[in-house]
Amino acid sequence: MTQFPGSPHLLKSGIVLIDPDTSAVRRVVVLQYNPDTLSRTLQVQGASGEGGDRSEALRLKGPPIETIKLDAEIDLIDQLSIADFDPTTTQPGIYPQLAALETIIYPTSAQLQSNNSLASVGTLEVAPAATPLMLFVFGESRILPVRLTELSITEEAFDVALNPTRAKVSLSMRVLSINDLSFDDKGGNLFMSYLRQKERFAALNQGALSALGLRGIP
Repeated sequence: MTQFPGSPHLLKSGIVLIDPDTSAVRRVVVLQYNPDTLSRTLQVQGASGEGGDRSEALRLKGPPIETIKLDAEIDLIDQLSIADFDPTTTQPGIYPQLAALETIIYPTSAQLQSNNSLASVGTLEVAPAATPLMLFVFGESRILPVRLTELSITEEAFDVALNPTRAKVSLSMRVLSINDLSFDDKGGNLFMSYLRQKERFAALNQGALSALGLRGIP
């Protein structure tokens, strides 16, 4: 799992949490190993359903709902082989890396305490806890605003103090589009950049009717 000396620098994928108002980076979670596979599902958002108005058959009411699923591995043993590792960070095993992922979907303890205090003095409506904007980064061409919809962790090995030392993590994320975010905020801008990048790549793929055995459309 370690790299040979002189091998090309390998970009890592990961998650970045930013302040939705200021775009300040709050947390960076780097995946130790890039996933072997990345599963993406795009659900078409047609203007009409089955049996709908024929005039709407070729219309789209918005971007598709895109879901991303991946499996990641975290292994303390391979971290120990890094020359500049800090021994103090390995004392709790890989729990810090797991906690960094898990707390993405938790309100903070301060938010929960504040909501409890508001409820105790008779506040009728307590607003849901605000969270940072989550970005999934998979290379420079894919920086996506996402919502973590499911997180599954399988801890596979432990040290003598029962700290986890190896785990597999499954992530399910829903890409947030301009149906979810404003054009004017950071997340909306990132989604539009992602869409424009797709369009540039699509323009590079120029097929020909002759490849299909056709000279023209009858």
